[in-house]
Amino acid sequence: MLTDNRKKYILEKLKKENFVKSIDLSSELNTSISTIRRDLQDLENEGFLYRVHGGAKSHSIFIEELSMGEKSSKNVQQKKKIAQFAATFVNQSDTIFLDAGTSTFEMIPFLKDKDITVVTNSVVHGNLLADYNIKTFTLGGFIKNKTKAIVNSIAVQQLTFFNFNKAFLGTNGIDATGFSTPDIQEASIKQMAIRQSERSFIVCDHSKFKTKTFCRFATLPKATIITDFCSPTDQEIISKYTCIKEIPK
Repeated sequence: MLTDNRKKYILEKLKKENFVKSIDLSSELNTSISTIRRDLQDLENEGFLYRVHGGAKSHSIFIEELSMGEKSSKNVQQKKKIAQFAATFVNQSDTIFLDAGTSTFEMIPFLKDKDITVVTNSVVHGNLLADYNIKTFTLGGFIKNKTKAIVNSIAVQQLTFFNFNKAFLGTNGIDATGFSTPDIQEASIKQMAIRQSERSFIVCDHSKFKTKTFCRFATLPKATIITDFCSPTDQEIISKYTCIKEIPK
């Protein structure tokens, strides 16, 4: 296939899915991984996409948020490993905030033997925390159908009543400007949780790097990143401002 036709295919696929894997493109286009990487490099230079580990992401900041079910089916094994590692930062007697999201949800089984108090803005998280007999407070407010997150000004106001040792939050995007989410209401929850916490962690897989969505909720120095992999390029940019902790190999 001609180079222009390959690039057109890549951009059309990226428009539909917002993320493409090099190995999938190589198979679908019947060409080598090295050729795909060159195509992605060219398209990044032309401003059409961001290259990330294993593929590329869309430049668009208006990415539609996936539902809880759709998110939970992506990068499943990485999320479990990240969650297990993130749980090691929770100490006995801690009071923590656990943000809505699939990566933070995966932390819950690894918290079951800890004597802690958890505040969450997720009805799904609250149910599982209760199943594990973990002392839990859920915020009140409007429940988003897609993510099952509790949001709005009521929930933000309730957060001001709590002080946290640590907050564990998800993110839809990380770039040099900070952490972002498509939803302004969820951004407000995350901002307040960080404000009320002694220390904050962003729990995410590598696909969130080099991505920017609609609402920035914190700058990089506000939180430590817990992830599975961070490319040398991202390390060079991001580690100037915050600590990046990769899961043990």
